[in-house]
Amino acid sequence: MSARPRIVLLHGTPVAMEPIQQAFAARWPEAEIVDLLDASLSIDRAKDHALSPRMFERFMELGGYAHRIGADGILVTCSAFGPAIEQMGRELPMPVLKPNDAMFQAALAKGMRIGMLATFAPSVLTMTNEFDAFVRASGSQATLRTIVVDGAMDALRKGDARTHNELVAAQAPALADCDAIMLAHFSTSRAFDLTRRAVKAPLLTSPDSAVDRMRALVGKSAT
Repeated sequence: MSARPRIVLLHGTPVAMEPIQQAFAARWPEAEIVDLLDASLSIDRAKDHALSPRMFERFMELGGYAHRIGADGILVTCSAFGPAIEQMGRELPMPVLKPNDAMFQAALAKGMRIGMLATFAPSVLTMTNEFDAFVRASGSQATLRTIVVDGAMDALRKGDARTHNELVAAQAPALADCDAIMLAHFSTSRAFDLTRRAVKAPLLTSPDSAVDRMRALVGKSAT
């Protein structure tokens, strides 16, 4: 590993890029960030109810490219591809991180009733399955309740972050009885400040948690 660890960020949509870049700048500025964007991933995922074999192949192709350019770690910033990311992690010789594992761990530390605000409906089943598996592995009895915020992702893709944030924050009070509320996607973290004013429950985002987790994983792999 070089003096500056090279972390490849694999994006399935451009709206995920800014939040994770900001998190790295604030929490791990020493890392060398390389962005790989394939916006067709999220477009095609929205058309498919399940991950196709070709989607798994595409992730392995992207992961292989990241390996060839010297990645010390790969962080996927889109939450709709969990099984494909897991396959990359099994087959590549560097840490490969799904976007939400670290956030799930932080949520379970807050209590048993966890809420989630999502803006990309195709990711919800994958994330729910991942959360349930995480709960089982942790020996917890935590439950998850999810609200899909209609219209928020469309607004963000059109460049209207203000409407996106307002729509997300408006749904948060419906989860006010939860012990913690997760903003499901990297892109949703833009709504953190406005949503925090709407509820008293602890509010969690994935970018900061993912950066901290990747830093720990790359440190371990270098020893």
